[in-house]
Amino acid sequence: MRSERAVLAAVRLPDSRFDHSDPFGELRSLAEQGGAVVVAELTQNLPKPVAGTYMGAGKMKELKTLCEEMNASTVIFDHDLSPKQIAKIEGAVGKKVIDRSELILDIFAGRATSAEAQLQVELAQLEYTFPRLRAMWSHLERIVGVGGIGGIGTRGPGEQQLEIDRRLVQRRRDDLSKQIRDIQARRRREVQARKAEHFTVGIVGYTNAGKSTLFNTLTTGGAYADNRLFATLMTRTRDWDLGGGLSVMLSDTVGFVRDLPTNLIAAFRATLEEATHADVLLIVLDVSDPAAELQYDTVCKTLDDLLKEVAKSRDESSASWTPPRRIVLLNKADRLRDNREVLIWQQRVPGAIPICALPSADGAAHHRQLGQAELADRVRELARGSIEELRITLALGESRLITIIENQSDVIGREYADGTVTIRTKIGREQLERLMVGRPRMEIRDSRGKPWVPVSPHLRPTEPVWISQSPKGPKAGNAARKPRSATKKASKVEKGRGKADTSAS
Repeated sequence: MRSERAVLAAVRLPDSRFDHSDPFGELRSLAEQGGAVVVAELTQNLPKPVAGTYMGAGKMKELKTLCEEMNASTVIFDHDLSPKQIAKIEGAVGKKVIDRSELILDIFAGRATSAEAQLQVELAQLEYTFPRLRAMWSHLERIVGVGGIGGIGTRGPGEQQLEIDRRLVQRRRDDLSKQIRDIQARRRREVQARKAEHFTVGIVGYTNAGKSTLFNTLTTGGAYADNRLFATLMTRTRDWDLGGGLSVMLSDTVGFVRDLPTNLIAAFRATLEEATHADVLLIVLDVSDPAAELQYDTVCKTLDDLLKEVAKSRDESSASWTPPRRIVLLNKADRLRDNREVLIWQQRVPGAIPICALPSADGAAHHRQLGQAELADRVRELARGSIEELRITLALGESRLITIIENQSDVIGREYADGTVTIRTKIGREQLERLMVGRPRMEIRDSRGKPWVPVSPHLRPTEPVWISQSPKGPKAGNAARKPRSATKKASKVEKGRGKADTSAS
């Protein structure tokens, strides 16, 4: 990648959010990841931005002089600029101007490896480019107008190149939007099916906070992890073994960043589906970073906005959905000189866990790094739910289900009858509700013999839960299983023919 010499510029407003200890730290990292060499920085404090050039006229002259002295070819602004502002700044400075959104989109385009991520990035780039087409082109003359070379049938006012470009972009946008809608629908079905049978955990956090490193440590891995921004742009889901026969599905997601472009969030909605529909979210925070507080606020705000949209769409579709529970992980706590920062964060976020995401040196489970054992215990407690003593009756033919119950619970005793087994066990409510999905042939009673009712509405049966399989005579045979509506219909037919058997009824 050819490196460009770049000057960073920013206007600090009263409500601007940035790291005061290093105002250009994040933008500098983004520019370096995009292939630029930062040679200078320029900032201005204003109560509000200038309408035309965002910066004042004096700062524009200073910016032009700075670019000439440092031989810079690019100016990168730490803001989202309108097409007119970009055109006016380029005219005043005489250099290429890039705003924050375009820089992030360029980095995403270089990081996207999967077909899904490439589609999402391309759509976000087109959404960004479409209103800026006029500023990008200078060949706006009409194509094949009066006196054109097209011959008979092509003379007339013609069509501007800008109009052709807009039509092509709009056609490509529509095509990409359709493909991404199909991806979102398929991803939504996959997430719902996975959540129905598994306890799901999602890892979220600021970019380069250590999410993929933690994912690789807790699971079989496979995620690309590197010390740079937006190292991975795709979601991976792996099985996380918590011990005791209990495992959950762990998902790694794309990282957040301050002022993430709205077009990019919309395009990556399918990727973030894993996070919004998880049972628990692990918010990974780099507590050793001086801007940790700003990063935490950014992650929480982005999550809140996403969850509000999901809740609104769920309300419209009348589907049951509850926001995921959150656990804050104070990653890289081992780098701190003392535990004062950890104590401050634990006071601000009760239940936050200081952790080191790196794997242990020898790979042994009993030599886990800081906080990993506590994290596994916390997730295990949430995955199991409240422990209850129950009597579960099911057919002996359900050998796989019997094995799962015995492996994931504390079995007290067993009672065998004709073709059935009653397991008296201590099991978590969350575990049992997941086992009930797609398995209605179970009878569950509490220790007092009363029927056990699940909390989830979609698991409450409309018909009796247990149907006896033991052949004890005609009454327990097909007649007992015949639907009521079919029995009434048969009786009416028999009465109509004059052949009804009243003694049998």
